[in-house]
Amino acid sequence: MCKIYKVIPVLLTYCQPFIPAWSEGQPHEAINTAENFRIRALALIQKIHGRTNMTEQQLLVAQDTYLKSGIHIGTKFRTKYMEQFIYKTRPDGLSVLNLQKIDERIRLAANLLSQFASKDVLIVSRRENGWKAVRAYGKHTGTKVFAGRYPPGILTNPQLDSYMETKIILVTDAWPDRNAVLDAQQIGLPVIALCDTNTESNMIDLVVPCNNKGKKSLGLLFYILAREYLRIRGQLAKDEEPKFTLEEFTEE
Repeated sequence: MCKIYKVIPVLLTYCQPFIPAWSEGQPHEAINTAENFRIRALALIQKIHGRTNMTEQQLLVAQDTYLKSGIHIGTKFRTKYMEQFIYKTRPDGLSVLNLQKIDERIRLAANLLSQFASKDVLIVSRRENGWKAVRAYGKHTGTKVFAGRYPPGILTNPQLDSYMETKIILVTDAWPDRNAVLDAQQIGLPVIALCDTNTESNMIDLVVPCNNKGKKSLGLLFYILAREYLRIRGQLAKDEEPKFTLEEFTEE
């Protein structure tokens, strides 16, 4: 079961002015499951940034750009948790993710990451298809990036030369990046994970549904995250386009 309760202290710290409106009429005893925490936390993030009534015209990029990247193409396998993000199953058996829900979760991930300084964020990708995208993200946002096999203990063992401190992590795939997820769980860090249709949601606080194996898909997703992170942090104007390009994040 997801452990979104780890995100709640973060929200309480950074979003205190909004808490009364969020919690009004909601007895503490009623918030008794991880799913309840997740729903309320995500709703709060949306409320903070005034994004609760998204329409297709408000997608972070044009629908055609999403479709060309293949970000919505899943696998032939699905987990129970990921079923809520699936739009349909193609005749060849591949699941197709809902673009609106992909866009919504990318927006939520950007909003949550933006509550942290770049030095306090760690992006992990063992899968080689994500290396160019995460390195570009790190270059343009100043975020720490770990591309390659993540040895256990980097976040938990100060005796290691590679030891680092962070406050939140994002992994490109929860299974290959499980060492980082387990490290984060041990010290109570919130975990954002890019999840395909066959991903289990255990130990993940915020699921971002997407094709997390395709180079173009990952490139587009991290391009959007970088742009939105900089906008929300005030390093870009609300509608200002970044100096970096999508091509820096993607592979042909």
